[in-house]
Amino acid sequence: MKSTRTGKITLVLGGARSGKSRFSEDLARAGGLERHYIATSQAFDEEMHARIAQHRADRGDGWVTHEVPLLLLSALQQVARPERIVLVDCLTLWVTNLMMAEAEVDREGAALAESLRKLAGPVIFVSNEVGLGIVPDNRMARAFRDHAGRLHQAVAAVADEVFFIAAGLPLKMKG
Repeated sequence: MKSTRTGKITLVLGGARSGKSRFSEDLARAGGLERHYIATSQAFDEEMHARIAQHRADRGDGWVTHEVPLLLLSALQQVARPERIVLVDCLTLWVTNLMMAEAEVDREGAALAESLRKLAGPVIFVSNEVGLGIVPDNRMARAFRDHAGRLHQAVAAVADEVFFIAAGLPLKMKG
């Protein structure tokens, strides 16, 4: 079955609990393709374990899940296929993981963005918009905000569609 989506690469941004994951999952379901979910989160405590379990329950059956905290580009190159739709949730957790691993975040983000048009199938990226609040009060938080903002700009530049979600309502920004 062919996808009904108009774009190959989709970026879905929004604040915490804005409805961006649900919106992205609905987009993926509408395509009629085999669904793959790349989870970038890592559970370091019980609260995060509970969040991950809730996400899995909310998503329901019919997804192949890949846990990929760091090697996102490699995973996408392996998983993306024309008969599949891949949902990556989320880019900001990936940025956090890269920072904690002391990786070159901007280099990794640039490599990801440059590779998107070469992927073999459609991909939906979910990410938290973190640049709408006050300037963070510490160096690491400011670095995180800056890395996330640059990554969002790079992915949005090559994406076919970009949505901003607030209060569960999508605003189509591109495509």
